[in-house]
Amino acid sequence: MANLNIDSVKARTFDAIVIGSGMSGGWAAKELTDKGLKTLVVERGPNVQHNKDYPTTNLRPWEFAHGGKVPTDVQAANPIASRCYVFKEDAMHFVVKDGEHPYVQEKPFDWIRGYQVGGKSLLWARQTQRWSAFDFEGPARDGFAVDWPIRYADLAPWYSHVEKFAGISGHRDGLAELPDGEFLPAYPLNAVEDHFRQQLQKSHPGRHVISARCAHLSKPQPIHYEQGRVQCQNRVLCQRGCPFGGYFSSNSSTIPWALKSGHLTLAPNLVVQTILFDEQQGRATGIRVVDAHTKATTEYYAPILFVNAGALNTNLLLLNSTSHRFPAGLGNDSGMLGKFVAFHNYSAKMNAEYEGLQNFTTDGRSPAGGGYLPRFRNVFKQETDFLRGYATSFGASRGSVQPGHGLGASLKQQLERPALGPWKISAGMMGETIPKETNYVRLDPARKDEWGMPLLSVSVAYDDNDAKMKQDFFEQFTDMFTQAGFTNIEARDTGQAPGLDIHEMGGVRMGRDPKTSLLNQWNQLHACPNVYVTDGACMTSTSTQNPSLTYMALTARAVDHAVGELKKQNL
Repeated sequence: MANLNIDSVKARTFDAIVIGSGMSGGWAAKELTDKGLKTLVVERGPNVQHNKDYPTTNLRPWEFAHGGKVPTDVQAANPIASRCYVFKEDAMHFVVKDGEHPYVQEKPFDWIRGYQVGGKSLLWARQTQRWSAFDFEGPARDGFAVDWPIRYADLAPWYSHVEKFAGISGHRDGLAELPDGEFLPAYPLNAVEDHFRQQLQKSHPGRHVISARCAHLSKPQPIHYEQGRVQCQNRVLCQRGCPFGGYFSSNSSTIPWALKSGHLTLAPNLVVQTILFDEQQGRATGIRVVDAHTKATTEYYAPILFVNAGALNTNLLLLNSTSHRFPAGLGNDSGMLGKFVAFHNYSAKMNAEYEGLQNFTTDGRSPAGGGYLPRFRNVFKQETDFLRGYATSFGASRGSVQPGHGLGASLKQQLERPALGPWKISAGMMGETIPKETNYVRLDPARKDEWGMPLLSVSVAYDDNDAKMKQDFFEQFTDMFTQAGFTNIEARDTGQAPGLDIHEMGGVRMGRDPKTSLLNQWNQLHACPNVYVTDGACMTSTSTQNPSLTYMALTARAVDHAVGELKKQNL
């Protein structure tokens, strides 16, 4: 019997364990297995295999029972999930339903999740921008958060590393506030987007419209073909799962790559309850999981653990991983675990029309979605009464006018040769929010889910800085749109709650001082260095850029450090 127990423990022992298989978890799996480590990836949701488990990817519009729309009873049962742009008939099976995984809202917060292998990497908007030196230096300069323990120079080679593998399209724009990367050919701006770019150069020379950088294979390289991926077909049906692997996801890229190595064990449908900590060794030894279906518990062991459960779930897991050494959560000597949560403010929009360039229209689809304006406020100096700033998505399109009258031949002619309407202009603010101690998550003291995990209680809200930034966005874009000749300019506050940006960050932030942070410059827990956190929970500040590329680069860098430390027998 003793030998059987020993054999059982050996079968459940790995060189590394990764918790979560989404954007950063997939990268941890890929990097660890590339370095020869026997790696276990644990995912709480079901397996989604590339191509095999994309049930709607090739359906025609008329093949959807509800024409692509969500039935009213499903919307009513999912008031949070249904506010998400991907919660449509073609992709809602990849989005967590409200009733299945409850949480507590101390303040309104829309928590959008994807519990399956690949996580939200199947659903993301695929916009990818590097951080700049200004972003990493921002907290030290402005004093709104603790200083980042790294700088752009530390991460730059790792940005290059992940960009080459993932495949990022974009121009080399030469902007200090938005560093260039390893790019595939960019998707071009259309006529009106380029018109705005040219006008902005004249009216505001320090502000730039660039082609949006996105994780699409505009021109695949050998490394992408080696992954089994081919050129993006510009279908813009990405949220269904792409059968071509035209955009980057864990499912089409990092997870199959890691499986191909023979070093990966993928374990879906396992909910991690706690990280095991050995009081005598002073280190984490593994995880305890519960089977999502049978509720049976099992333990797995490894000398290295990567926690990539998604920002808020990573906070939940660490808070729930208590011991005599860490009664308030694993690594939580500072008492900062779960605090200083931040997000992006996407609640401000601008719309307008343009009567010019009537001899042009749009043809085909652009997966990049149009243009992008990097942050121009408070970059080189503090110039406003609010801290930090905002980036902006920008797009223009021109559609046909639906016939409103006519019968017989007249109606037929309108349908065959529809008239074109004016150019429609849209811009969306992507504002940086300030990490605050009053923005936090904690474990509900009484309520638990069906897997025995405490419900996560979320207390996150906007503040005066967000309101001032939003007003500045409205004023600046009204001015810029006016000078570009746009008309019918409309500023719109969506009123959406925090969370719908789907860019929650923090709670397990990096920093130089263990008294004010949880993680060091290598993403290790200060107080438990064989545990690494490289998803959104690790972020010290949010900047304005879409964060996924930074998660990927931080993960690759942390794995390189972890394997080096393991070889030195420091872990």
